[in-house]
Parts: sequence; C-alpha cells; structure tokens
Amino acid sequence: MSAPLPLTAPAPRPTMPRWRALLLFDSKYTPLAITIALFVSMTVAGGIVYDGLLQPQIFLNLFVDNAFLLIVAVGMTFVILTGGIDLSVGSVIALTTVVSAVLVEHHGWNPWLVMPLMLLMGAAFGGAMGLLIQRFRLQPFVVTLGGMFLARGISFLISVDSISITNPVYMSIAEARLSLGGGCSLSVGALLSIGVLLAGIWLAHATAFGRSIYALGGSEASARLMGLPVAATQIGVYALSGACSALAGIVYTFYMLSGYSLHAQGLELDAIAAVVVGGTLLTGGSGYLVGTLFGVLILGLIQTIITIDGTLSSWWTKIVIGGLLFLFCLLQRLFAGLRRTRV
Repeated sequence: MSAPLPLTAPAPRPTMPRWRALLLFDSKYTPLAITIALFVSMTVAGGIVYDGLLQPQIFLNLFVDNAFLLIVAVGMTFVILTGGIDLSVGSVIALTTVVSAVLVEHHGWNPWLVMPLMLLMGAAFGGAMGLLIQRFRLQPFVVTLGGMFLARGISFLISVDSISITNPVYMSIAEARLSLGGGCSLSVGALLSIGVLLAGIWLAHATAFGRSIYALGGSEASARLMGLPVAATQIGVYALSGACSALAGIVYTFYMLSGYSLHAQGLELDAIAAVVVGGTLLTGGSGYLVGTLFGVLILGLIQTIITIDGTLSSWWTKIVIGGLLFLFCLLQRLFAGLRRTRV
C-alpha cells in the first residue's frame, strides 16, 4: 500500500499592482472621472493663462454655442451604447433647416406646425435606418453612411442657396434669453439641450428601454436570452437619434436663422468625438450621458480658448480633438486589459 501524497498548499494568486487597483476602484466610472478631471484642469489652466475665461457668461456660452451639438450627442450616445453608429446626424440637421425654411418662408406654414413635423420626419428617417440594420443585419456604418448622403442630397435638391428665416416666431425665439442674474443668460436652444440631456439621463437609467440598451450593447445574444425586446430597442435608438438630430436642426435654425444644405458639415464626427471623449465605449454597453455632456463642454472649451487666444489657427481645434480621440481610444484599451487582468 502506497503512502498518501503530501498535501500542498495552492499557489498564491498573483497580486495586482497598487496602481492598477487604484485605477479599478470601479472601472465603469474611471473614464467618466478622467473626462471630468480633464475638463476641470483645462478650465483652471485656461483661466490662469487667459484673462476672462472663467467669467460666468463665457462658461454659459459653452451651452449656448454648442446646444445643437449636445442634443445630437445625446442621441449618438444611445446609438453607441448599443454598439452602433449614426453618420447621418449632420445631414439630418441640414435637411431640417432647409425644409423648415422652405415651409415657413416660401409656403407660409405655421412654425408651431413645422417644428413637430420636423421631429416626426427625423424620427421616421432614423427608424427606417434602424429597421434596415435590424431586419437585414446590415452594418450600421454603411446604412447610416447611405442615410448621410441621402439626407444631404435631398437638401440640395430642395435648395442649393441659403434661405434666410425672417418669421417673427423664429426671430423672437432666437432672441429670447433666460436671465440668470449678474448679466448672465441662457438661450432657448441651450435650455432645450439641457432638457434633452436630463430626459436622456432619465431614459437611460430609470426605464426598461434604457436597461435594454445597455444589455444590447453588452451582448446581443445575452439580451435575447433574457427576453429583452432586442429588435424594438435597436430600431428605437436610431429613431431616437433621428429625432434628436431633427431637434438639433430646429435649434440650429434658431442659432443661424437660415436653412442651408451645407449646414452642420462634419457635425456627426464632432458628436462621435464628444461621446468617445465622454467615456462611452465604442463597442457599446458602457457609458454615461454625464460624460457626453463634459465631452461636448471640452470640445467647446477648446474652441473658446483658441478664439480668445487670437493667434492660433482655427484648425488647431481639430488637431487637439484628434489627439484627445487617440488618447481616449488608448485609455479604453487600457481599461479593457485591466478588467481582463482582474478577472
């Protein structure tokens, strides 16, 4: 009879370096914390270098001048959370401004009828793209790229010239301001963008639709096994993005008081950049609208600093944003690797 083998203690599990443990205090909040820290540090540094940058109205102008971008970015966040993309948003804004200008200025339609009609048009356009993506399993990049060309092309068919909007309703809304005291104020567009942001936060975290979006972005197969309405959710996020784009187009008409086929060129890339800089993963399933807000504010702050400086080319805005995108894409890969190490 052989002697029993001696019992050996299991090999100790390798411990995680302290710097990794600190980064992973709660990995889902880390990108958001980095985005907020970046915005605060940029604001403080800019305020030290440039006099007047920290004035309250200049800060509020980040909302006033980027209201339409924030609205689009809210819709884009929902799409990216599902693992998709929407390249049509800038063209839908242009189409909304052109159609609104033609109906109000050339055909005398009531503005209060035109505005909800534009929202329905945007939602239908986005929903149609979502249906193509979901029903025929097409790539969102290709479908929304087609939507971008389609909407922009329709805009040029309607009018190749800029159409000024002189309707009293549009002009009064464009000039309206909510006074906050001390000479500070917010435009109607800025108030709408803040309202859309708050509604989006509620939708993402307090509704079954929001939970389905996060589940779909995490794993479509798992979402189906859980019995979630995957098809309706996928179509719904693109319809929501289209509606947000149309609303951004309405705000853009308040901002520019014109309809033009070349409006909002490249805005879809700015929206994607704001969402990524805000900490939302391009693979879906992780991200917060608060991060998107700070992503938009960072983009607006970069533009404001360059404008105040006066000696830098406006193209530096694109250069800095491009650098930030590279940085945040690398950070996303870093945190993904750290999570795998922890597991």
